[in-house]
Amino acid sequence: MQLLADVGGIPGKDCNGFCKYCYFRKVKEVKSFGCAYCLPNKIGCERCSKGVSETQNEFKSPFQVISEVQNALMMNMHRGKVTANISGGGDISCYPHLETLTSNLNQLSIPSILSYTCGKGINDGEIASRLINNGVEEVSFTIFSSDPKLRKEWIKDKYPKEALKACKIFCENIKLTGAAVIIPGVNDGEILRQTCNTLEEWGAKGMLLMRFANTFNEGLILGNEPILKGIESQPVEDFAELVKQINQEYNFRVSGTPLCDPETGGPFAIAKDENEVFLQFIKPITGEATIITSKIAAPFISKIFDKLEADTVNVVAVEKEIACLITKEDLEKLDLSEIKDVAIIPGRSFVHQLDAERILSADGVERLVGRGPDTLSFDGELSIDMTDENVIETELEQFNDLVDAINFFGMKRI
Repeated sequence: MQLLADVGGIPGKDCNGFCKYCYFRKVKEVKSFGCAYCLPNKIGCERCSKGVSETQNEFKSPFQVISEVQNALMMNMHRGKVTANISGGGDISCYPHLETLTSNLNQLSIPSILSYTCGKGINDGEIASRLINNGVEEVSFTIFSSDPKLRKEWIKDKYPKEALKACKIFCENIKLTGAAVIIPGVNDGEILRQTCNTLEEWGAKGMLLMRFANTFNEGLILGNEPILKGIESQPVEDFAELVKQINQEYNFRVSGTPLCDPETGGPFAIAKDENEVFLQFIKPITGEATIITSKIAAPFISKIFDKLEADTVNVVAVEKEIACLITKEDLEKLDLSEIKDVAIIPGRSFVHQLDAERILSADGVERLVGRGPDTLSFDGELSIDMTDENVIETELEQFNDLVDAINFFGMKRI
């Protein structure tokens, strides 16, 4: 069982400055989007305002973090191994009490996982050895490039050689998964392969490739687009092919976000023809509804419902590529003639119920709007530590939840 050890931190402030490609760069004032957690008659809550930009939490004291971990442990009595997943809004390598925190957790017989660090807070590579001695068993390290000059320029690393030294020590002794946001013309091509060569030589266990987002439709909903002028993001299909190529060329596990995981077939593994047999475990569809989803997810979801021969369900895509980042602006661009009397929107989308009902009934048809499950699959960011059986089992559970929503909201009413 993993327990969250949230150290807090604010992007840009508690990470030694923004990386040039950072999602949170250029964010000014964040409006309230609205979401499923808002009060019924009030648009805006902590999640869909300050929570989106992660600007409200300063670094916490190690004693507060330990206390929160202990409370979580008491509330989730669990026999077996317990680990603490250390994460935060800044770069956790910049957390000034990281060694103290890991040492205290180790004294409680709780090993640690360092979740997503660029290593920008490392000015002495030997800290990796000390953290390992403190019980750190796993690290997700955003290397960007094994070229110190590129790290210094693009992620603003003041001591790139020391950070890479720490990365090497982690690779040689514990499980390290590398990561890189792929900037076309910067750290792709042969530079990417040199980075992968280095990680493989050091003994890394995996590599996560992340597609660079630079527009509103690609997911920049905080009014900060473009992050980098003059750079176009790689088409998502081309990016998926790159992930597959790198996976074939190297021995460690490679996956990508938003697409794809060559090992599990995700996201939407059950859409693959070879996995069609598993669709028999999805409940019968008795309701009628339109599923509103993202541009990337729509073809997969459509294929699944076509195989289920669900004539009462249609899938409509917005231009936004990530479903959980859909906002009311995306719904306003839809052709309402394609929407049935019942619409199901993604559970985590940043749309208030009042806005969704108003926008989707703007043509005079009073539509019922329901929410589906929070997720329907996993991108490579999560599935990199999963098996294909794990992914398929979870997708079946999530699609059954979606069918429950369709059957409930879309039932025939007299």
